[in-house]
Amino acid sequence: MHIHFTIEDQDRIEGTGPIQVGWFLTDDKVAILYEPPYCMRSQSQTKHAKSASRCPAVLQLESRYFVINCPFDFHLRFDRDSKGKPTLINVLGEASPVRSNKLRELLTLVNENEWRTPNVPILQLKLPYCFIADEVVYITQLDAFGHYRKNPLPGTIFGGRFPIHIWPRPLMWAFEWHDTSKDLILKRGEPLFYCQFDGVDPSRTIKLIQAEKTPELMHYMEQISGVVNYVSQTFSLFGEVEKVRPQSLLTNIKK
Repeated sequence: MHIHFTIEDQDRIEGTGPIQVGWFLTDDKVAILYEPPYCMRSQSQTKHAKSASRCPAVLQLESRYFVINCPFDFHLRFDRDSKGKPTLINVLGEASPVRSNKLRELLTLVNENEWRTPNVPILQLKLPYCFIADEVVYITQLDAFGHYRKNPLPGTIFGGRFPIHIWPRPLMWAFEWHDTSKDLILKRGEPLFYCQFDGVDPSRTIKLIQAEKTPELMHYMEQISGVVNYVSQTFSLFGEVEKVRPQSLLTNIKK
């Protein structure tokens, strides 16, 4: 029996060449609304050789950040109802491109007793983006610090870091609303957050590819998807999860 290895397979086995990171959408129903992740690139108005956008250190940094754009237009206001319960107001009302019932499915105010800081609400936006890898890779989700906003957000991104080679799960945009006197306005097509990927060797670059949702991958995700609802320290389960992980998660989607 002959086993055929591609150059990319050989690079992965030897730990050389670019690190392959796969991405896919867990829900394809409205896939057209969710733009593919793309590599961060600073904008420059000059072609001068000494321009900051051509600095090797800047290029090295930007090559490691991938951008997720906001899929919808949001204009939200924080309030409390007559009983003092936190609530969201859709300021756009009937003009909102997202129907109210769908908005409630996408956006969630975390229970007040779970806020990290009193009077600082945490808002979560569900997203279908998922990343995987077949070697040790950690994803770090963080604020889009390179994107200038004329009207700054009234709070901060609630980021996180986890291993995508054993813990593939859809991402979520989490926001801590520090100044609730100001509305939260998000525009479709603007950077929502960045993803940074780190492997064992920091000198290796990242190659992002669209991944196929194979039966093995989806079954594996089903096995681990509900764990967060029953166990508080999910990272403690990584050893057990690795025992049921398929040999390979990442298959390049066929165009």
